[in-house]
Amino acid sequence: MYNKKEFIKEEGILVENNEEKQNEQNVKKSKISPKVKNILEWAYCIVIALVLALVFRYYIGTPTLVQQPSMNYTLEEGQRLILSRWTRTVKGTYNRGDIITFESPKVQLSLSQIDMSNPVAIYENQPQGILNKFSYYVLEFNKVSFIKRVIGVAGDHIKIESGKVYLNGEELQESYLRDGILTDGGNFSDIVVPEGYLFVMGDNRPHSSDSRMFGCIPVEKVESKVVLRFWPLNKFGTVK
Repeated sequence: MYNKKEFIKEEGILVENNEEKQNEQNVKKSKISPKVKNILEWAYCIVIALVLALVFRYYIGTPTLVQQPSMNYTLEEGQRLILSRWTRTVKGTYNRGDIITFESPKVQLSLSQIDMSNPVAIYENQPQGILNKFSYYVLEFNKVSFIKRVIGVAGDHIKIESGKVYLNGEELQESYLRDGILTDGGNFSDIVVPEGYLFVMGDNRPHSSDSRMFGCIPVEKVESKVVLRFWPLNKFGTVK
């Protein structure tokens, strides 16, 4: 017969042994081979890096490649730029002379779509669903962007006449244009820029689809502002 003390002692040892066995079984079940563990760690690091890259690209800035001639000779095809998206992130303002990128609107307008009382660009591509919006606006798959210069901001009267641009009644001095470049009119050649919109044009006026054709673009469609050209190296620096 066990006395009370011996019974308690043996019961405690039994419980302790059961706990040790259970812990050993749990360790065996949860044990992962070093190779698999290494792969998981790398996958985790890659996912974190991709998320941080997307966040930086969307909210801070990103590099880009000039692919169209509409900003010649300020920006030429093949040059590489750094774009700042901070103005969009903090909902700041864009000024005359800024070179910006924005989501391309409908370029070819029918006569019924031209409204001189409301000279704004038309956007038809409206992705539906969270995944489609993420793919289009964040990953920018199948998204076309234009790069142009801000000529007029909200409230400005823009008039294009005899190859020249007039801003609020005065001829606009455009030192960034190549000598001999004339500015032809278009669908929107005498307008007042509505609130929340910008009037933009390319520096290569004869070869630029811009606000003269499709109207003023909404500020909410502006993606970024050009801040630096880093290629080619002999033209490294800020862009004006």
